[in-house]
Amino acid sequence: MRIITILILMLFISCKDNKSTISIENEQLGNKNILIPEFQSIIDSSNVVGSILIYDLDKDLYYSNDFEWSNKSNLPASTFKIANSIIGLETGVIESDTAIFKWDGEKKWLKEWEQDLLLKDAFQYSCVPCYQEVARKIGVKRMNEYVQKLNYGDLKIDSVNIDNFWLKGESRISQMQQIDFLKRFYNSELPISERTEKNVKKIMVMEETDQYKLSGKTGLSTDEGKYNGWFVGYLELKNKTYLFATNFEPKKAFDLDAFIKKRIDLTRLAFQNLNILK
Repeated sequence: MRIITILILMLFISCKDNKSTISIENEQLGNKNILIPEFQSIIDSSNVVGSILIYDLDKDLYYSNDFEWSNKSNLPASTFKIANSIIGLETGVIESDTAIFKWDGEKKWLKEWEQDLLLKDAFQYSCVPCYQEVARKIGVKRMNEYVQKLNYGDLKIDSVNIDNFWLKGESRISQMQQIDFLKRFYNSELPISERTEKNVKKIMVMEETDQYKLSGKTGLSTDEGKYNGWFVGYLELKNKTYLFATNFEPKKAFDLDAFIKKRIDLTRLAFQNLNILK
């Protein structure tokens, strides 16, 4: 009986110490940054390296497996289509959410791009040629001015790269910066019109059910042979809102189609791990 009592006591002390360690780790990171080891397990089991970052808008808390990676900057890739849409609408380059991008009849990288596309379709299909046209019409001067107004990452924009600066080169943004931008956008704190905000929020909606609404944008870049994947956006429940920015890279051997799919899949798994989604 004495042995059993000692074992129970040791187990209690062990559990207490473990909770204390987690608490200390979170204090060291800052009480707003909560390490979630299960996110790392999701990453490790998926043949990728990177970070899942989720922000609780109401509690002002960040959840991630790797806050160092979350502060690491990468090319924004097609996540910049959020800002590009905003700037296009604000400058009048994009007239409204009913604007149509005409297909030029040329063969494109994706079959979905080989048709006339409404703004929402161009956004959801991530039509690179459509948004390259928008960027060229906005021009270097206005693009730089608006990027600064929006306080969006650290972008290097000039006359040479005006239609691809978000896909290759020196432009960078971190997951933390993505969340900051999305937070200001969601809270109507950006210096943009109500009309623009409403239209961009409309085209960002990916899925809507009785329980939640998911809005976001994926991104994929390959710079000097290195792939990098994004999924950023926000998840709205009845009484809660979460912002997210997932970023990762494949390990040496990988399947590109599977890698592309994982951007959304791993984010969903993280929300399920936090019991936010079922």
